Amino acid sequence: MKINFFNEGTISSEPYEKLISNVFKKIKNKKIFSIIFVDDTKILELNRTYRNIDRVTDVISFALCDDEENALLDELGDIFIDLEQASRQAEEYGHSMEREVAFLAVHGYLHLCGYDHMTKDEEEIMFKKQEEILGSAGILREGTTNNG
Repeated sequence: MKINFFNEGTISSEPYEKLISNVFKKIKNKKIFSIIFVDDTKILELNRTYRNIDRVTDVISFALCDDEENALLDELGDIFIDLEQASRQAEEYGHSMEREVAFLAVHGYLHLCGYDHMTKDEEEIMFKKQEEILGSAGILREGTTNNG
């Protein structure tokens, strides 16, 4: 797994780059993707332009290919994470910024891999996979422990 990191925001991304790299260490494949850390202004622009949604969001993924061909590509696409929004959400949800950023990176990665949460069944599958990846890296929801 190769992750290219870019910071286009105002918050330092360095500690999150190391964290995310560690989360994805356990995933053994030759896939490449980029994570671009942004601020509210940039994520709002992306959300307006590409999704016709006029509000800030936490993460947006852009897969290079939206069908079965994506599985054959070495490069998956780009994940944009708004660190300002992630900080607000971490506070709101009562967990660490590290947990929130790791969650958003995994969530975005799974979208690049073709997972979605448009239906209840899809949501259950995707969210289970998210927790498996985060759990294997020792990143759990607050109040839980990693016994394995």
